[in-house]
Amino acid sequence: MELKQKTIRLKDGREAVIRSAQPSDAAEMAAFMKTTAGETDFLLRYPEECTMTEAGEAVFLDDVLNSPDQVMPCCFVDGVLAGNAMLTMNSRIKTRHRASVAIALKKEYWGLGIGAALFREMIAIAEERGLDHLELDYIEGNDRARRLYEKMGFVEVARVPDVYRLKDGSFRQNILMMKKL
Repeated sequence: MELKQKTIRLKDGREAVIRSAQPSDAAEMAAFMKTTAGETDFLLRYPEECTMTEAGEAVFLDDVLNSPDQVMPCCFVDGVLAGNAMLTMNSRIKTRHRASVAIALKKEYWGLGIGAALFREMIAIAEERGLDHLELDYIEGNDRARRLYEKMGFVEVARVPDVYRLKDGSFRQNILMMKKL
């Protein structure tokens, strides 16, 4: 699904563009995933697990762009990919009232309002589609993200222990949050 491009103002006064990821963004998207995976333990992959080729990423982005049930809003600051998000809407009868969301931002862009802007885009699409609620998972300890999710109206609904094992051998819970629309 393709978003209509829009310009937003960041907390530091700069302008940023929110638009759908395009296949032509493949190289930058692959580098972005590797960079963000290395900046925090709170994403699902480590940098060495980000192995998608540029060609593979282009195919994936084209599939998302042409999907009626997925959208990937991205935020570009001064032409650089600063953050992306993914809204995946269910299409089966029993679950089509639900969708899942995910988000990642480069560390240098944290705290500028990009995360909230990307969430507003996903929430608006979900409401337009008539969905009942959005869901997300996050890794225990990611308090910065939890505060954003709560600000956007998500509430914790479940915890599953020992879902994630970090390289240092420690375990983290998976925390499920939901937002009623």
